[in-house]
Amino acid sequence: MAKYYDVHPDNPQARTIGQIADSIRADALVAYPTDSCYALGCRIGSRDGIDRIRTIRKLDDRHHFTLVCQDFAQLGQFVRIDNDVFRAIKASTPGSYTFILPATKEVPRVLQHPKKKTVGVRIPDHVVTQALLAELGEPLLSSTLLLPGEEEPMTQGWEIKDLLDHVLDGVVDSGDCGTEPTTVVDFSGGEAEIVRHGAGDPSRFE
Repeated sequence: MAKYYDVHPDNPQARTIGQIADSIRADALVAYPTDSCYALGCRIGSRDGIDRIRTIRKLDDRHHFTLVCQDFAQLGQFVRIDNDVFRAIKASTPGSYTFILPATKEVPRVLQHPKKKTVGVRIPDHVVTQALLAELGEPLLSSTLLLPGEEEPMTQGWEIKDLLDHVLDGVVDSGDCGTEPTTVVDFSGGEAEIVRHGAGDPSRFE
């Protein structure tokens, strides 16, 4: 049964954020809100968490997982970025974008695209997510909470709790969050390629 965390959207309770972070460190898989919609999240090294996300979403090994980072300095530890790409990403974060970039050796191989050796990264513009990332001290391994056969991701904490109570360890609810997934921009080939149009304005990369 998933634990339900009711978190204030503007002033997240430090004690509750600490409890969520502790559960993630102990290998919990949680659903949490972002600026683009709900996501599934676990710690980077959680093989169990990765397997459970794949099972819930019915993903194959070519799926790009996303490392949700607190800030640009943290993001830079996990991907390789040249100067032009650096400027483009810096100008767009925090925000509703996911960037696909070559992974550094800090990224476990199981998280990388099997052929391209790339990984998705993002910096969300969401108070509760930022508080959780600050407390955790490392990125969250994440994937959009989009269930198989559905066209839109889940956006309500109580609905997620009802539907996925048996497969999650926690649900973080801070009220309304975004309803559209991130815009995904692939920089792994050097030039910006928009893989998915979403919540972030894609025009700056077109």
